[in-house]
Amino acid sequence: MVEYAARHTSTGAIDDLVGAAREWAADDPDPATRAELEAVIAAAEGGDPTAVADLTDRFTGLLQFGTAGLRGALGAGPHRMNRAVVIRAAAGLVAHLKTVTDSPLRGAHAERGTHSVAPLGGAFVVIGRDARHNSDAFATDTAAVVVGAGGRAVLLPEPLPTPVLAFAIRHLGADAGVMVTASHNPPQDNGYKVYLGDGSQIVPPSDEQIAAQIARVATVASVPRAEAGWEVLGDELLEAYLDAVAGVVAADTPRDITVLHTALHGVGDATVERAFVRAGFAAPSKVASQAEPDPDFPTVAFPNPEEDGALDAALMAAREQQPDLVIANDPDADRCAVAVPDTAVEGGWRLLRGDELGALLASHLLMRGVPEGRRMASSIVSSRLLAAMCRQSGVPHEETLTGFKWIARVEGLHYGYEEALGYCVAPDLVKDKDGISAALLIAELAAILKAEGRTLQSVLDDLHTQLGVHTTDAFSIRVEDLADIGRIMARLRQSPPAEVAGSPVASAEDLAAGAGGLPPTEGLRYLLADDSRIIVRPSGTEPKLKVYLEAIEPVAGPEDLTGARERAARRLAAVRAAMEGLTAL
Repeated sequence: MVEYAARHTSTGAIDDLVGAAREWAADDPDPATRAELEAVIAAAEGGDPTAVADLTDRFTGLLQFGTAGLRGALGAGPHRMNRAVVIRAAAGLVAHLKTVTDSPLRGAHAERGTHSVAPLGGAFVVIGRDARHNSDAFATDTAAVVVGAGGRAVLLPEPLPTPVLAFAIRHLGADAGVMVTASHNPPQDNGYKVYLGDGSQIVPPSDEQIAAQIARVATVASVPRAEAGWEVLGDELLEAYLDAVAGVVAADTPRDITVLHTALHGVGDATVERAFVRAGFAAPSKVASQAEPDPDFPTVAFPNPEEDGALDAALMAAREQQPDLVIANDPDADRCAVAVPDTAVEGGWRLLRGDELGALLASHLLMRGVPEGRRMASSIVSSRLLAAMCRQSGVPHEETLTGFKWIARVEGLHYGYEEALGYCVAPDLVKDKDGISAALLIAELAAILKAEGRTLQSVLDDLHTQLGVHTTDAFSIRVEDLADIGRIMARLRQSPPAEVAGSPVASAEDLAAGAGGLPPTEGLRYLLADDSRIIVRPSGTEPKLKVYLEAIEPVAGPEDLTGARERAARRLAAVRAAMEGLTAL
């Protein structure tokens, strides 16, 4: 397949492109995508320039397998998510597992923390899926490849949240896990997330090694696939997860809290409800129009609780029902968002920023006490408030690269979060972000505060008074042409700013060279003389460049808190305006 793209790129000839497309179509096991591709081929042969451009895009190379696995638009061709691409990915994963001797990938085949020199042989892979288009087919194809290679494949019984799959890997002693999901991406996308046997997402060099094995797959027809032989779990796995996750809240804390929940048309509704009841809370009320899984996400423009408008239906329902909290999960329920009553904002409800919720969860866990040898972690794009909280409490803190593939690997992790609504509050259960356990923990904190006549906002007020107002913001530049991201980054490197919004740049780091002992990653970090911070980096999952901002403003005392927040907001707005200009296309 890489050969097809290279041949077309080198000659630019339509006949080479069409020839590559015909070869791919002949090898496609799915009659629907085969017919789709054949129609595009016919139009391209007829001279339709739109079809030629479409065909060229579909054959720009095999959909890249990286640290997020695969993620892309559904459709025919190697640069789309389809059965042919998934079968190749599954074959590459199985081939990689056969070469692995390091125990974290060996699951039940080796004792944790030891090493073996014996080849793995047949791999044990557990497979989950969400309710997106073709997720069921992609999961079954993966199972067929694993069994066809002499391994053991276990499918979760129904579309379930990603944290359930991450839990299942260690609970069942699997060598790897696959979750078919595009998380919070738009409806036209799907994805393929790979976990290692220790329950964490893949990181380099595993991603590169799997990608190399995928590249060696000559054809889909050459991949052995079983017609049966995989297992489908019953309810026991979900019951085990629910029992475990209910234990993140203490048995003797208050439970008097009312919650309105939205699953944003994803797979989290039933699992969240059962988790709340299992933990002793009343079942959350729900946004009925968004409770059932629907791969078309009909009531939201973008099924990401971070996006403007995604929680409009939930907040409208909250104004009618007046719950204590609104909790939202993204479609695969590994992220958690919270809105709180706030009479100072229009509509009476305010969505907490990811950094605010991250600080609240951390404060609750710090008050409980952190065991000796455990630490907290946050990503480089998250607020510096958690680090300040840890310093104040004498708890070790570690900064990681962006993504839970890095956060979950922190030695002795007790809690980790990143600003994009990802929280790992029980790493011994789920070594990844888990929007369900986070929802339970924030509900417990809110119930405790309610019994004391306090609110979540009062905890934020205390933190800001003690440690300074930490105000964060972010914006994205979406692109049609991924090369535009490279152009912006090159421009910033060639002409770095000497000052931003009137404040001199005190330090500038090119993260591609590594920073603070972290592995190299594409990005730039600026620290201004007034302690504002700016990070510019490409998204790892979407075609956009992201800019993260933070301003810290000291607080003279409780009476200065409002003024400090206003000063920080003004400073942050000025920095944002300046960076929007510096990153404009």
